[in-house]
Amino acid sequence: MEKTDGIGKENGSTEEKQSFKDGSICGYNSLHRLLSANLKPQLYQEVSRLLLGLNCGTTLETIVPPESAKALSSKHEFDLQAFKFSADKELLREPQVRAGLIKNSIALPTTAPFSDQKKAIFEKLGPIIGAAGTLGVNILCLQEAWMMPFAFCTREKRWCEFAKPVNGESTQFLQEFALKYNMVIISSILERDINNGKTHWNTTVIIGNCGNIIGKHRKNHIPRVGDFNESRY
Repeated sequence: MEKTDGIGKENGSTEEKQSFKDGSICGYNSLHRLLSANLKPQLYQEVSRLLLGLNCGTTLETIVPPESAKALSSKHEFDLQAFKFSADKELLREPQVRAGLIKNSIALPTTAPFSDQKKAIFEKLGPIIGAAGTLGVNILCLQEAWMMPFAFCTREKRWCEFAKPVNGESTQFLQEFALKYNMVIISSILERDINNGKTHWNTTVIIGNCGNIIGKHRKNHIPRVGDFNESRY
């Protein structure tokens, strides 16, 4: 790897400490960006093949986002990437699906009031969903329990305050975007079943492109590995 400032430094360097502080990787906002900027094109292509695989025998084709989406990415400081996956042409129809994936971090420290944390995450995701809509995404998938810190690795029941019913605030927040951008949104939440003893579920809510709730799926096989036991929730 060709080294640039902040890469290959000794542990504890100023650049490394700054990376931990701002969440970047040596100043880059993703591993993909770091590799593409510091590897020779031929080597980067081979690394991409190993990391991402091939699509119909060739490397993935990148899509250049529209300026409006890039402007949102720059203004709100999130990484935006788009790729094209090819497939054999169907004979009876010509479908075109654009799927989007969002991976987000929390917006405030976990010591902040829960109401502030929730509001900040909503405000953080709004522009990201907007960029997906600008790109013409048809199906948008959010990460597991996106509306809260991922607290399932703890034993602190206080995080259950983030639990909401299927038609609660998190779903209502996303319904507006689904309707606005004509997209289906897959939303993973910590659900509180208010009709059955307020039982908690790790639930995926499927929101239709008309803003309607199509359905939900509750996680059946709760992981338990060593001291990690999600069933505590």
